[in-house]
Amino acid sequence: MPHELIDIAVTEKHDHPHLKGRVTGKVRVILRESLDGHETDHELFIPVWAQFAESKSEGDVDMALMLKAAAIVTRLKANLG
Repeated sequence: MPHELIDIAVTEKHDHPHLKGRVTGKVRVILRESLDGHETDHELFIPVWAQFAESKSEGDVDMALMLKAAAIVTRLKANLG
């Protein structure tokens, strides 16, 4: 596999200043690229947001933000492959 997801973590998050129920943040993603026997790690910071109808726990917010970032990484990997 030329690109492998190594690590994913929420680095910052906060309530949107104008849109009620929206949380914005950044997720740090580390992708490992394997090419001709060499491996290179790429650290990406992906801006994401999630919308909630009601108050959620910190864990639920983190999971929603990471899932958004994972979907973006999946599309990126498809385009690179």
